[in-house]
Amino acid sequence: MGKIKVAIAGLGNCASALIQGIEFYKNITGSEKMVPGLMNPSIGGYLPKDIEIVAAFDVNRNKIGKDISEAIFTDNCTVKFADVPKKGVKVVPGPILDGVAPHMVKSFNCYDEKEMKPVNVVDYLKESGAEILINYLPVGSAQGSRAYAKAALEAGCGFINAIPEFIASDKGIGDEFEKKNLPIAGDDVKSQLGATILHRAIVDLCVNRGVQILETYQLNVGGDTDFENMTVEERLKTKRISKTTAVTSIPQYEIPTKIGPSDYIPFLKNRKICYIWLKGLLWGQVPATIDVKLSVEDAPDSAGVIVDVIRCMKLALDRGIGGRLISISAYSFKHPPVFVPDSVAKTWVQEFIEGKRER
Repeated sequence: MGKIKVAIAGLGNCASALIQGIEFYKNITGSEKMVPGLMNPSIGGYLPKDIEIVAAFDVNRNKIGKDISEAIFTDNCTVKFADVPKKGVKVVPGPILDGVAPHMVKSFNCYDEKEMKPVNVVDYLKESGAEILINYLPVGSAQGSRAYAKAALEAGCGFINAIPEFIASDKGIGDEFEKKNLPIAGDDVKSQLGATILHRAIVDLCVNRGVQILETYQLNVGGDTDFENMTVEERLKTKRISKTTAVTSIPQYEIPTKIGPSDYIPFLKNRKICYIWLKGLLWGQVPATIDVKLSVEDAPDSAGVIVDVIRCMKLALDRGIGGRLISISAYSFKHPPVFVPDSVAKTWVQEFIEGKRER
């Protein structure tokens, strides 16, 4: 199999975990029945080691100009689980736009546009030979996300939107990618074992077992720049919608629900702690409650899903499929173009991998 050439917009913790993981799993063959941390060792013959990062855009002046192998450990705080050799790919300045909120200029070590100019993203993508562009910009980057999506279109790249901006779920944008015969997947990655998938599983269990859900909430705290960025409510609008819709889309009735990031605790670094609470009615309308705490390293939790999305998108490119990838989006993202139960989405993904389902 050939290489999957990937560009990344935003070389933060999630990108660090992804790049480390590519190195960590470089020796798997695809014949293994079980590999800890991988949902699918092989997808259509593609292995994690087949993913090659060929371009990286960032606004952090401490990362710009460094090889990605060094930059992923600069001003990031996720766990280091793999040594990454030099890749010969330097981080270049991307456009700032709305990617850096006023309260995050210092924390992001944002470059000064009077001293440094962003590269032409379209030209750089073409020169790098990138086939796929991943959007890892900070939450609230509405303009930035759309600018990178447009750049992917012009450069002839597939686009993975890992953040809670509604790009892939926007039919208009999806149609533009279909016209160019380029795949797009998103929006807002649903972590491997994160707050959303756990909450969805609990709600799905209650619905399937005849428990009427009366009310539920999910509170999240963390200590990285993602949570610091989200201390300003204006940056959180689409994030709250994305997380809430992912959970409330399962039952066929309304549930009083409160979901979303609730506080920034710096010493937690990339550790994310989630509290889920649910109240329901059993037989005879006798009440029951569920109270759960989940603690995870956030970035690796995301990378464990994105590695599959990349390989599914490569299959779409190989097959000449453009537009919104419904199956992998439904399984891997909180706000996909189409909402279905996770069990259904998993079947769709398997059918897509086997070539029995177009998208």
